[in-house]
Amino acid sequence: MPSLSYLSSATARLGAGGRGRRHALQHFNSRIRLQQKSGRMKKVQRYDYFLVLDFEATCENEKKMNPQEIIEFPVLKVNAQTYEIEDTFQQFVQPEYHPKLTRFCTELTSITQEDVNSAKIFKEVFEDFRHWMEEKVGLDKRFLFVTCGDWDLKTMLPSQCALHNIPVPPYCKSWLNIKKSYAIKKGDYVKGMYPMLDGLNLQYFGIPHRGIDDCKNIVNILRALADLQCEFLPTYYTE
Repeated sequence: MPSLSYLSSATARLGAGGRGRRHALQHFNSRIRLQQKSGRMKKVQRYDYFLVLDFEATCENEKKMNPQEIIEFPVLKVNAQTYEIEDTFQQFVQPEYHPKLTRFCTELTSITQEDVNSAKIFKEVFEDFRHWMEEKVGLDKRFLFVTCGDWDLKTMLPSQCALHNIPVPPYCKSWLNIKKSYAIKKGDYVKGMYPMLDGLNLQYFGIPHRGIDDCKNIVNILRALADLQCEFLPTYYTE
């Protein structure tokens, strides 16, 4: 902010009269408004799009399923300048190794047996996803996957692809864990989404543990961190 000495010197240069003081004050106020406006502008990012992803998978209460399988595959294409959602990929996935969902899984995610019974198997859904990436995102564009944690792309996708002998695309081998961006700005590394929402004074939207709704909430966190001048960069790379 301009100092009072700046205002005083400006006033002296323009003269001691009322007109000089008014001009100096107007110039002083315009500089304040300009600085306040620039402070509200989001930091320019290095990407065209953020691809916000959050899988849901087969699960059992206090028991690890082997293998665990993706049952919801959602991705939101977010403009990296406006932070608006421009396109959506979302499909349920029919599990093949454990085709019957546990009661715990349905209660946790709200995904029903009917949802997955009528869905495609992973190999077909993943092919649809690759086409979406080519046609709706563009492999020539600069994009960054955004997740809430590392599990989705570090553990779940590679293990699912290995089950079907599908190579993991190179573009799925780096991502931003939004919890690390939050930790940098707020000084607190949290374990889940809800503490981030609370810390940013945001409300949860939708159904908890539904992939597509979790993605929308991650977008809201992304926007709030962007308002805090956060620069979004990859936090993890795999071979």
